[in-house]
Amino acid sequence: VQLQASGGGLVQPGGSLRLSCAASGFTLSATGWYRQVPGKTREWVAGISTGGNKAFADPVKGRLTISRDNAENTVYLQMNSLKPEDTAVYYCATYNYPTVTPGAEKYWGQGTQVTVSS
Repeated sequence: VQLQASGGGLVQPGGSLRLSCAASGFTLSATGWYRQVPGKTREWVAGISTGGNKAFADPVKGRLTISRDNAENTVYLQMNSLKPEDTAVYYCATYNYPTVTPGAEKYWGQGTQVTVSS
């Protein structure tokens, strides 16, 4: 059982990145993305249910989109119009339920660093 987050990197303000969360050994249920900066608590960013319903935190609405490819057992986070305050380690997690349920995470990915800087 493994949840692999990838796709992070260094990008200039206004740029874009696509993060991937790939599962192996199990089928993804509802899945969410989180981010954490040093000294702060991890915050929920976005989530997608098994049926494709999506939800976003207010700071990222209109800039981030989330999608899933069930055939690839992968969830994607498309990040556009990135800002320096988006800099963080991004984690994905799958839930115990088919709906986005922060606090009911079953598996966590290892995190991928996103740095937005000129």
